[in-house]
Amino acid sequence: MSIDAFNALACPLDGDPLTQAGACWHCPAGHSFDVARQGYIHLLPVQRKRSLDPGDSKAMVAARQRFLNTGYYRPIAEAVTTAVLKDTVGDTNPLTCMDAGCGEGYYLRELALATTDLPLSLMGLDISKWATLAAAKQDKRPRWVVGSNANLPVLPGTLDRVLCLFGFPVYSEFARVLKPGGVLIQADAGPNHLRELREIIYPSLKPEKSTAEQAPEGFSPLGMETVCYPLTLDSQDAIADLLAMTPHLYRASAEGRARAEALEALTVTVEVTLRRFFR
Repeated sequence: MSIDAFNALACPLDGDPLTQAGACWHCPAGHSFDVARQGYIHLLPVQRKRSLDPGDSKAMVAARQRFLNTGYYRPIAEAVTTAVLKDTVGDTNPLTCMDAGCGEGYYLRELALATTDLPLSLMGLDISKWATLAAAKQDKRPRWVVGSNANLPVLPGTLDRVLCLFGFPVYSEFARVLKPGGVLIQADAGPNHLRELREIIYPSLKPEKSTAEQAPEGFSPLGMETVCYPLTLDSQDAIADLLAMTPHLYRASAEGRARAEALEALTVTVEVTLRRFFR
């Protein structure tokens, strides 16, 4: 399989096409953006940041990288890959795919390992520079971009697939950048996801909202599946990494975090809902 970097980028300031010239991308109006020495592009203008260092911290990214590279979430990655490649038999044109909120790039790397002759043109975008940096260090082939889902630096109608995996969907932007007939693949935590860990760190659990297969505006539903399996973590380090890569690290009290840190082993339920929407 051939893996190429997605190139249909748009200027985050005026939306015009970006053109690469060496280690710089520029638009007709003269806005320019340098490629970092690690290979990623920073397309999040300072005036559109809500903080000096938005997104996941360096420590959270490192914990996620350690946890995911161990293979604990490989069944989820396999389901995502199947969803991306569904209905592509016989296609010869490169399949363009962006992971919106890519983190350190695990799911795109797993997609790139799929057994298929279909060429892939890949892009990972994350608002965290630490996540994008980690992704670029691990695989040079996709296009890695620091940017925001609220203002995707992508030209309209240029993507066949958009992934939003445990992220923050902005459906109007996803609809804008997808080709007609393109597919949005969204993964969200199910009601029992990591329940055993949550029961330890919280005094009580709130009732979970049901995940209905309602299509956002501009999309039609294509189907929903649930990935569910038990996962045993047999070390304090693995439990700590799981907690550190989730929002629960900051939502739990100090007492709740201490109870988790004292564990030497834990079996949790992994439950993820995967939905596909047609543009």
